Amino acid sequence: MEKILSVTLRHLFLNNEKKIGMQFYPNKVIQALIKELPDPRWSKEHNMVYIKNTPENFNVLFRKFKGVAWVNCRYFSNNRPVNTGLESGDISWTEKRNLPEGFRSCPKEYLQKLELRKYSNSTIHSYVNCFEAFINYYKDLKIEELNEIHVREYLSQLVKKGRSNSFINLAINSIKFYYEIVLDMPNRFYEIERPMKEVKLPKVLSKEEVLAIIENTNNIKHRCIVSLLYSAGLRRGELLKLKLTDIDSKRMLIRVAGAKGNKDRYTLLSEKVLKDLREYFVKWKPKVYLFEGVNGERYSSASIKNIISQSAAKGRIKKRVTPHMLRHSFATHLLESGTDIRYIQVLLGHSSTKTTEIYTYVAVDAFKKVKNPLD
Repeated sequence: MEKILSVTLRHLFLNNEKKIGMQFYPNKVIQALIKELPDPRWSKEHNMVYIKNTPENFNVLFRKFKGVAWVNCRYFSNNRPVNTGLESGDISWTEKRNLPEGFRSCPKEYLQKLELRKYSNSTIHSYVNCFEAFINYYKDLKIEELNEIHVREYLSQLVKKGRSNSFINLAINSIKFYYEIVLDMPNRFYEIERPMKEVKLPKVLSKEEVLAIIENTNNIKHRCIVSLLYSAGLRRGELLKLKLTDIDSKRMLIRVAGAKGNKDRYTLLSEKVLKDLREYFVKWKPKVYLFEGVNGERYSSASIKNIISQSAAKGRIKKRVTPHMLRHSFATHLLESGTDIRYIQVLLGHSSTKTTEIYTYVAVDAFKKVKNPLD
């Protein structure tokens, strides 16, 4: 069977210019055709042939290989969709900062792309802070002069400083965002090894601790917030976006619209929570969102965090409790009660059961069946 010839295109950035890199298995036909391309050069650093990245050269390349070799553009074209359906993140805070003299702030194009792609506020903050740390590490160089060598050197010093793997991965993503999204160089060719992802077990509360938090809330509104986070397995952002129309009391379901990954799903509505919600509605009279702040605006993320912390302290729970721990506890308690992991996956909105399987490591009911050798 005749082997199909192929050439894989890669984004390169050499001498402050975009280049089209070409990777292929040694072949006399391909090598001969490449010599006919406009001014082909060899990059010793990247170990591949390249030509200047222009629309004309791109078209010439395709015409040259047509009918001879398959041109693989999977690393060259950017087909990632914008997060349509999500609300835009806020970048106005970047203009209100009091930056130290000589500090190099994020390029406007970077901020505009973050806003255009509707990244969450937390992601915007993280990306801006990480990318600014990177460009200020090389204050004497223009941003367009920075290349893969500088990236590797910067990441190396992060490792030496003992920064966590998750922080280093975030730094890589913020830098890649500049080259791949802002400069429109998707899947730019890197030789950067990402640190192995840390596997941390979720922190879980006991059922008694969850009830203690609920019982020590200040009012019916706070009680509903805590109860919903736990009983529906909601993320904090999902709770904040809930509207009155998302509560389906006839089917005893809650519609979670535009969740992580821009996916809709349904989750459980507790009968006890429904009773509390009806009492809350009569007293607080929300208009659009289920939980509203001043002037009918959405409730703030910081307020939910404070409610959880204060209620946990009043309930004499010594561990640090976060809103997401209630979601972890929801999944773990369902698993311990014998609920099929596939149902839990759907309720949590996970794309794969592999993500949900992490809760099997913290569900304690399985351990109770194992007799300790000392006993």
